[in-house]
Amino acid sequence: MKKLLATSALAFVAMAGTASAADLICLITKNDSNPFFVKMKEGAAAKAAEMGFDFQAYAGVTDGDAAPQITAIENCVAAGAKGILITASNDSVAPALIAARGAGTLVIALDTPLGDANAQDMTFATDNFQAGLLIGQWAKATLGDAAANAKIAMLDINTDNISVDVQRDTGFLTGFGIEVPDLTVMGSETDARVVGHATSNANVEGGVTAMESLLALDPEINVVYTINEPAAEGAYQALQNAGKADGVLIVSVDGGCPGVANVASGVIGATSQQYPLLMASKGVEAIAAFTKDGTKPAASEGLTFFNTGVNLVTDKPAEGVPSIDSAKGTELCWG
Repeated sequence: MKKLLATSALAFVAMAGTASAADLICLITKNDSNPFFVKMKEGAAAKAAEMGFDFQAYAGVTDGDAAPQITAIENCVAAGAKGILITASNDSVAPALIAARGAGTLVIALDTPLGDANAQDMTFATDNFQAGLLIGQWAKATLGDAAANAKIAMLDINTDNISVDVQRDTGFLTGFGIEVPDLTVMGSETDARVVGHATSNANVEGGVTAMESLLALDPEINVVYTINEPAAEGAYQALQNAGKADGVLIVSVDGGCPGVANVASGVIGATSQQYPLLMASKGVEAIAAFTKDGTKPAASEGLTFFNTGVNLVTDKPAEGVPSIDSAKGTELCWG
């Protein structure tokens, strides 16, 4: 398919005692341009090489672009892949993943769990609700009494209710102290402080247009939640263009090096840092264990997924909200 990008087809010589030359691991990401997915690919490729696996990486063009991912899944199963690591664009890939599992392929979701539990053996991810909760708590604590009259813009990926989108969105609102009647969808809240939700497509250009649309609804917005740091950068550009950047809190999730730099410069007030390289490398290790003796990965205690951790990064710490500063965030960042 035209949109299917085999972003890497890296064959590595098998290492004695680890895997045979026929053992293949596939990584399928939403796109190959977001630094988050670039780092994920680097981590998976390096760990696959270390453990003696062949490795292939595929990507769609944009978030929500599921058709190329389905084709990639089918190609990997046909090639006899021992395991598939995937950041699913949406739940329409679930039937192909269920079929892959039926063929004996271990399926590990990275960052974005599938809605159908049968579509993956395990998820290796940030606790995305916790990531949202931290930035919501920070924004509320930073505003203090003014939080009661906040005007909040919500820049999501899109309206598809993708799990990572829902969890960060509802986590932020919960952390800010806004009642969310249904944590499984976005937009169930009725609090008047939420000006609206807009689609950013998780990129800079989308962040600009999403912020412009919400400013048209209320030019006095003073808190901006963004699904990720590229969207935050776009939101800041739109605020600057409108002459409204001063005094607006922007919060986000990712922890990439450009995003942490934006925390240091004051563009982003706080961001929740996640660790894509760890997700990918731990996922490869799990596939290696499965290939060796059929062992399947276990969830972290008290959770339904393997938690790869999250830290709030800010240079303006708020009482009661644990955080690290941008200097430490820079040591841990990616991209």
